[in-house]
Amino acid sequence: MWMSNLPPFIPFYLAALVVGFLPHRARQALMLLVPIWGGLNLWFAFEPGLMLNYSLLEFELTVLRVDQLSLLFGYLFHLAALIGMVYALNVKDTMQQVSSLLYIGSGLGAVFAGDLLSLFIFWEGLAISSVFLIWARRTPVATKAGMRYLIVQVLSGVLLLAGALAHYADTGSLAFDYIGLGTVASWLIFIAFGIKCAFPFLHNWLTDAYPEATPSGTVFLSAFTTKVAVYALARSFPGTELLVYIGAAMTCFPIFYAVIENDLRRVLAYSLINQLGFMVTGIGIGTALALNGAVAHAFTDVIFKGLLFMTMGSVLFRVGHVYGSDLGGLYKTMPKTAILCIVGAASISAFPLFSAFVSKTMVMAAAIEEGYHYIWLALLFASAGVFHHAGIKIPYFAFFHHDSGIRTSEPPSNMMIAMVIAAILCLLIGMQPQLLYSLLPWEVNYWPYDLTHVLAQLQLLFFSALAFVWLNKRGLYPPELHSVNIDAEWLYRKAMPALAVSVRRASANTMELLTSPLAMLRNLPLTRGRGNNRLIEGMVERLLLLLTVFILAGLVI
Repeated sequence: MWMSNLPPFIPFYLAALVVGFLPHRARQALMLLVPIWGGLNLWFAFEPGLMLNYSLLEFELTVLRVDQLSLLFGYLFHLAALIGMVYALNVKDTMQQVSSLLYIGSGLGAVFAGDLLSLFIFWEGLAISSVFLIWARRTPVATKAGMRYLIVQVLSGVLLLAGALAHYADTGSLAFDYIGLGTVASWLIFIAFGIKCAFPFLHNWLTDAYPEATPSGTVFLSAFTTKVAVYALARSFPGTELLVYIGAAMTCFPIFYAVIENDLRRVLAYSLINQLGFMVTGIGIGTALALNGAVAHAFTDVIFKGLLFMTMGSVLFRVGHVYGSDLGGLYKTMPKTAILCIVGAASISAFPLFSAFVSKTMVMAAAIEEGYHYIWLALLFASAGVFHHAGIKIPYFAFFHHDSGIRTSEPPSNMMIAMVIAAILCLLIGMQPQLLYSLLPWEVNYWPYDLTHVLAQLQLLFFSALAFVWLNKRGLYPPELHSVNIDAEWLYRKAMPALAVSVRRASANTMELLTSPLAMLRNLPLTRGRGNNRLIEGMVERLLLLLTVFILAGLVI
């Protein structure tokens, strides 16, 4: 029988083991076959309630736990894998192919894991496999960004493991279900999830590394890591009010950086944090409408954000860069890519009949229903802002604006096919939202296309577009400049290295100061013989060493 109940990650792991030994054509066929077969198998052979347990030492682990929430993300990840594989068909780099298969498998393993220890294994698998999609760019900037990315991701895993073990000590259970805040263990797990979900001040690994990955690598990265974190929060911390305010902050602060950013893939990285904020807010509100909105928006975001990253990846593939200041006029030689980019821009901006409209408005409606009026205003501001920096800025500066004189061609056919698939899905979900709503884990009593929702969104988009035009005409819109804009990452890219240099210099000066009396002692004319001289020197050395230990201990305390 071609159907089986094996955990969904296994086909991807097995394909990763053999793909490097196959010729290029066979690799292409295998990488297309795995997500297609895996998706069909998941659709027909997996039902809610299915579980697979095994024992490891004293722990009873659940490597497979199927319910409506995990199934939704399972379908999403197979769909994202297929689109990404089609887009990457022309890639001949074995490292990228193997790491992408391992990365997808780890994402699937995480969303079907039923215990915290199994989750940790796949959590670290996500970190280790995905960094090679950044390093595959093979530039000095990508190498450094990948190393910073890996350190942060591994730190998230260490916190998760510590929290899981502490949770087991507190409760005697490793079950990956509702946890809630209230214990040290729960806070460790919460912070681990928050790092991967790009909470404020923990987000810079995303904006630092994603723009430096390969064109196809960024498409995969945008689909899995952060969505696994959204899934984990939805399962373990629904209704945690702190998430409402964290999510609202996530929707707003990236706007200011995205508006001044010149690297258009970095603009999309900030925009990704903005969209994650809507999901986190919905999880924090915790009602059925809000949770459905959060996971539905995760579903639509993978598709429309993937489409935007693919269009910018196509520009990078043909032009060699995606700096807004040096692009423009590409619609003349890349008209199909420009149209597909506009579809992605309309989707992320939540135009009616496009995908984000049917998911983002669920979260905003839930905020109003539950009395979070100031949060709703923040989400409204964020919706206008995302139209500025992703809905208008991306297609305008890449394909229109001034004529940069660049004349190129459309990307290869496989890239075009992947973008067309994503664009069709953006329109299909927007026009037929019941197809998505039927997959949602909680009961759905919401319809986006009533007069209030449609008029409110159209008014928001109209005035946001008017503001963009006015700012440009007045010369007030921030110009596209060649620069490196850093925010909270200044702490570890500037402040911490400077602090380390200062500490090293201070330590060297201190040791020099402490050892100078010994040098003076050695030069003193002592009359009691060389043996006594050595004895005194040894005593002084021990006293200085003891004094140094006390000083360092005092500094640490």
